[in-house]
Amino acid sequence: MDQNSKIRSFKKKDNRLHVSSNGFMSPDFLLQSEFSKKLYYNHAKNLPIIDYHCHLSPELIANDKQFENCSQAWLAGDHYKWRAMRTLGVDEKFITGDASDIKKFGKWAETVPYTIRNPLFHWTHLELQRYFDIDQLLCKENAVEIYEKTSAVLQQKSHSTNGLLRQMNVEVVCTTDDPIDELIHHQKAKKNKINSKLLPTFRPDKAYTVENPLEYLDYLEKLGDVSDINIDSYQDLIAALNDRIVYFHKHGGCLSDHGLEQLYYFELGTYDIDILFNKLKNKKSLDHQETNYFKFETLLHLCRMYHAQGWTQQFHLGALRNTNQRMLAQLGPDTGFDSIGDFSQAATLSKFLNALDTTNQLTKTIIYNLNPADNEVMATMTGNFNDGSVKGKIQFGSAWWFLDQKDGMEKQINSLSNLGLLSCFIGMLTDSRSFLSFPRHEYFRRILCNIIGQDVENGELPADEKWLGKIISDVCYNNAKEYFGF
Repeated sequence: MDQNSKIRSFKKKDNRLHVSSNGFMSPDFLLQSEFSKKLYYNHAKNLPIIDYHCHLSPELIANDKQFENCSQAWLAGDHYKWRAMRTLGVDEKFITGDASDIKKFGKWAETVPYTIRNPLFHWTHLELQRYFDIDQLLCKENAVEIYEKTSAVLQQKSHSTNGLLRQMNVEVVCTTDDPIDELIHHQKAKKNKINSKLLPTFRPDKAYTVENPLEYLDYLEKLGDVSDINIDSYQDLIAALNDRIVYFHKHGGCLSDHGLEQLYYFELGTYDIDILFNKLKNKKSLDHQETNYFKFETLLHLCRMYHAQGWTQQFHLGALRNTNQRMLAQLGPDTGFDSIGDFSQAATLSKFLNALDTTNQLTKTIIYNLNPADNEVMATMTGNFNDGSVKGKIQFGSAWWFLDQKDGMEKQINSLSNLGLLSCFIGMLTDSRSFLSFPRHEYFRRILCNIIGQDVENGELPADEKWLGKIISDVCYNNAKEYFGF
């Protein structure tokens, strides 16, 4: 049987439970009123996607990668799925280990029925529907069949990395890139004129992560090489970072991103930054407060440089990372052993932003919280520094990571609505490493339309489709397009 015949043969229906059974994930999924449906179908569904923060591989995009099978496209690097599998008692060899791809997929298929009420259950079946036209509920019994079908479909040009982006109408993809990155894949993608605009995002966390002096000095050597600056002083460090910002800007970069437990604030000069830098150069560790001060002053310099370039800065705050030291040593970071942290945010965040605003060097800023207890803090903090110069200059970012689910999105939207202006919100992003994750934008759009539609149904908003439809379109697409000016 040739490949196309094989694909067609899988389209035949059987007696197994399908996604649409009992109304589950019907076309009106999550849309609980007639007005919600109008908003979604007429004003949100067909809009392009601006994914202004993700962790997709620029190399895979530039080379238009064709995945060999669904495990490689769907499971590799996805720590959301990994955590679920470990919780169910799946051995690590079927997660990040040396088991075959088909066996790894089989273990994921066995896990899926037990993910009910976790967003993975919805995401999994949305992705199977949207990319592969599969409306079965994934389970142990149909794992091989679905693995073979999806793997066959992934061989089609329509399902290369760029094909997958085209299918979801992805207009812009902003990756997350270290300052030492030469951005060769971004340049190649531009030369190859891929369908989606691929832009880099400056992520300088390693430039101020000084807890391990030996690792830090190794990073400084790489940063010095790529910037052609011998980093022998703190001033050299700032000069090298500025050089890389200019380089990123030249290649289309207009965003930065930072992953921090919290933003720090000190009075400038609390510590002598040159003395701290020299301690690091001499392979001596800084104490806790010295470490935080080093991060504070370096971030202050970076934020002023972003302002000079007209960039947008992003702060992802509140993750407690790499909590399992045994598994960190075995698998490395970003493998599913992080959690929500309970760090104090408001006081130092406000003082940090104020330090930039005082000299009129506070650029456009997006603040994301991981602890839902901070929703109202972040929603009100943005209003402190919106100065009328730019619509929605300071943004309360989309529900992130552990909050990137129905309840988390609803709470973020409600906090922003109650304490700020939802109409100025720049909307959703994937924050994902998977090319199959873009239905998360659809998920967000359906939830947003349902919230507004329910307000109309309850008599809390007038049933003016033109007006409310425009706000929906703005939040889903237009605001981001205007805000970033890609």
